[in-house]
Amino acid sequence: MDLIDFSQIRSLQDLDLLEKELDSKEVECDLRIKDLLSNRGDLEFQLRSLSKKLSNLKPVEAESQHFAEVIKSTALLAEDVSAKVRLLDKAKNRVSECQQRVNDLLDLQQCSEGVATAMQNEDYEQAAAHVHRFLTMDETLLKHTARDVSEGRTMDASFHRLHDAENQLKKVVAEKFDEAVKDDDLASVERFFKIFPLLNMHDDGLRRFTNYLSSKLKDSSTKNLNEARLTRETDKRANVIFADTLTLLFEGIARIVEIHQPLIETYYGPGKMLSVMEYFQKECDAQSKLIIEEFRKHRDFNKKVQIVSAYLNQRSENKIDAKEVDSVLNELTLLNARTELYARFVRRRVTSDLDISVTDEGEKATKLKNVDRLLKDGETFRVMQILLGQYILLEQYFMAQSVQKAVELDNLIEASSDDTFVVTSVTDDVFFIVKKCIKRSLVSQSVDGVCAVINNACGILESDFADLLLNQLRQGFPSGYLDLAQAYSVLQSSLQHGKIQGSDIEKNRTQFVAYLNNTDVSMEYIASLKNSLDKSITDAFGNNLSPYEKDKITNCLSGLSSVNIRLKSVSEFGFSQLKSSAVKPRVKPWLDAFFHSQRTSYEMEEDEFQDDSESMQTLISNLDAFFKSFKVCLSPTTHGTFVSMAVTEIALQMEKVLLKVKFNRIGGLQYDKELRTLMGYLTSSTTWSVRDKFARLTQIAILLTLEKVSEVADFWGKGPVAWRLTAQEVRQVLAMRTDFRQEDIRRLKL
Repeated sequence: MDLIDFSQIRSLQDLDLLEKELDSKEVECDLRIKDLLSNRGDLEFQLRSLSKKLSNLKPVEAESQHFAEVIKSTALLAEDVSAKVRLLDKAKNRVSECQQRVNDLLDLQQCSEGVATAMQNEDYEQAAAHVHRFLTMDETLLKHTARDVSEGRTMDASFHRLHDAENQLKKVVAEKFDEAVKDDDLASVERFFKIFPLLNMHDDGLRRFTNYLSSKLKDSSTKNLNEARLTRETDKRANVIFADTLTLLFEGIARIVEIHQPLIETYYGPGKMLSVMEYFQKECDAQSKLIIEEFRKHRDFNKKVQIVSAYLNQRSENKIDAKEVDSVLNELTLLNARTELYARFVRRRVTSDLDISVTDEGEKATKLKNVDRLLKDGETFRVMQILLGQYILLEQYFMAQSVQKAVELDNLIEASSDDTFVVTSVTDDVFFIVKKCIKRSLVSQSVDGVCAVINNACGILESDFADLLLNQLRQGFPSGYLDLAQAYSVLQSSLQHGKIQGSDIEKNRTQFVAYLNNTDVSMEYIASLKNSLDKSITDAFGNNLSPYEKDKITNCLSGLSSVNIRLKSVSEFGFSQLKSSAVKPRVKPWLDAFFHSQRTSYEMEEDEFQDDSESMQTLISNLDAFFKSFKVCLSPTTHGTFVSMAVTEIALQMEKVLLKVKFNRIGGLQYDKELRTLMGYLTSSTTWSVRDKFARLTQIAILLTLEKVSEVADFWGKGPVAWRLTAQEVRQVLAMRTDFRQEDIRRLKL
């Protein structure tokens, strides 16, 4: 409690305030005392319980102290025992080292005596085994041991004899190996090859052995190349003989590896295949270079490339026949394919060997990079990269020249379909050429080559071929009367003679229709080509493509979509020509005749209402004959598009004529009936939706059949289909009703 400072009291009021403050504090203290006294019983009970528990804890404390002393004594005992165990282990290791030294001393003496005997008996395997045992010993440690047991001089003599034997044996084994190679004694070659690792001559042994095997490979390749030079042109493999020769070289390397890899792994250990392939690759590069040089010489390849390059770059007008390039292209793809197959073999063999011998991932990755560097930097793959670039150039030339030849030989043919319609041969020929070139590029097993050929193909289809179709369609479809029988007769005659017969007008019509069909068929071929290439690429490369290579090919194939877009624009242009020349000049007069043949307006009486008007039947008859006249010469898809275009034009022209006519309600019902009849016929004539194209006309019919203007509110802006007519157009249509008042129309809230 704070002390009261009486010096601050100056008046009776201060005393009264102090007294009140003290009274309040007194009351507070009384309350706290009562609260504490109310809990007195509980506190006394808890204190009694705690005193009982404290008495029970005393035995626990005594036991805890006892256990602590037991644990302490146990720890001291364990520490003492472990110290003795360590001493015993140390003594055991020293005994083992001593035994090893004794064994080494005994083996050293035995090796010293045995190597001399083995050398005298020319038992080089046994001599190498003694030297190998000696090389595994710690010479410095043995000399210290020999001094400790006073055997220094004897030990030095043994070391001297064994070192002399080692040097002598290395020299003898090398000489004997060279003699075996000279005598072409494979058994002796393998015998001494096995001795090299016992003398710690692993690299020297591998080098000598692979050089021997490389010499055999060289002899075999030289023989095969000489036979290739002498191959007659009539031989069935003459056109690919150099590809076969290169294949034999790669197969020879693969066969050598298959046979001798177990021998190398057994005596030299795993992890040696990278070194072995480095030795073989040197001979492979030398021999493949000779084969490619001979290929260039016998195929007059360099001259062909020079002529084609000059022609494509517009430096010369000299050309060579595409057939001459064709056979060379086939052999080029085989050359590259065999090289890619060999590269995969090398990677697979070295990778499997590294998986067994190398555990560090960083070291393994470094060695795998060395494998890629070995292949890419080698002469074989450098030459093949050059050939691949020249192949792409020749393939581009072959494709362009073949397409140009197909254009020159273009003639009318009957489409390969159950439906009879006319096309020209250029479409089938061009897509056959494109497919052939792309499929041939897949044989090369080169992603870059495949992508380049696909890009070239897309370029030719999107520019040259599409321009050809467009230029033919730009000549237009001659307008005028088109008789069905006459058109069919012209087409049949043209197909029989392979060229367009008849008058100039009929020739132009047939030509236009054929190229319009060509455009439609080409779009179908594009989709078929893409599906075919997807499967062919999967079959050709399997799972050998990296994600980057897959994306690269996918991006190239997307170029076919661009071709399809271009062909679609050409098709749309052709249909616009057909609409302006054939559809519009016929549809408009027929519709004019329909609306004005028997009456000038639709202001009719009830007795004039007709369920089946003659004018509508005439219109349908004209349209039916018109559609059939094109059905015999257009492809099904093209004809469907043509009818759809015609339907759109009919709806457009019908609306234009309709807006000039006056109606009453009976006339509106008559128009609605005729519109439904027309839509029913058109629906049966095409697979396209007619309802959408006639949506505006249908909504006009709704407005023209209303009894009162106010009924517009029941239809306007309602229903599942949005209204195509604007508010102004609705008023314009209502104004066509002569029985509606203009004031009512103006008062409409739309």
